[in-house]
This record gives sequence, structure tokens and C-alpha cells, in this order.
Amino acid sequence: MTKREMFTLIATVNADNTEIVDFCNHEIELIDKRSNTKSPTKNQKENEVLMDTIEGILWGLEEPTSITNLIVSNVTLSSFSNQKISAMLRKMVDAGRAIKVIEGKKTLFFHA
Repeated sequence: MTKREMFTLIATVNADNTEIVDFCNHEIELIDKRSNTKSPTKNQKENEVLMDTIEGILWGLEEPTSITNLIVSNVTLSSFSNQKISAMLRKMVDAGRAIKVIEGKKTLFFHA
């Protein structure tokens, strides 16, 4: 249960006590205000650039490829670990920016 949900529940249960309801409503407003002002971190911005690069590389391929082949065949990606590229590809698949294809024991990726 999130903080927002908890304060909403407390306000609902204590609807007859205006002081508690006002406090809960104020806390919900603060939570909403905080969640709207967050900007991406430096790492999130770098990851987005990396995902854009990977997406561009995938669009240039004729057939699905493995993470290892991506890293070996591209100078830009050679400085990143297999795990880092894998994490970025997982995010890309979840966002619909890449397609994951499983052939036997191999996991391959292709542009969406």
C-alpha cells in the first residue's frame, strides 16, 4: 500500500474527525506535489541516450541479433557490459521499442 493510499484510507475511516481528514488531505497534496516535480537523474538521462543508440543499431540490422553480437560488432557499445546492455534491452522490450525473440537457448533482439 502506498502512502497516498494509506492517507486516503485513514481519512475515510476517520471521516467524522475533520482534523484528521484535513491532515491526511494535506499529506496527499504534498505527495502529489513531490511526484510532479521529479526530473530524471543523470543516470536515467544517460540510459535514455544509450537506449536510443541501441534502437538505432537494431534498426540497421536485417535480422535479430544477440547481446554479445551487438557489443562485439559496435564500437559505441563495446565499453558497456553485457549486463548493462541486457538491462537496457529489457526496458526497451517493455516499452515496445525492441522485440525479444527466443530461438532454442539463444535470446535475440530486433527493432520494433
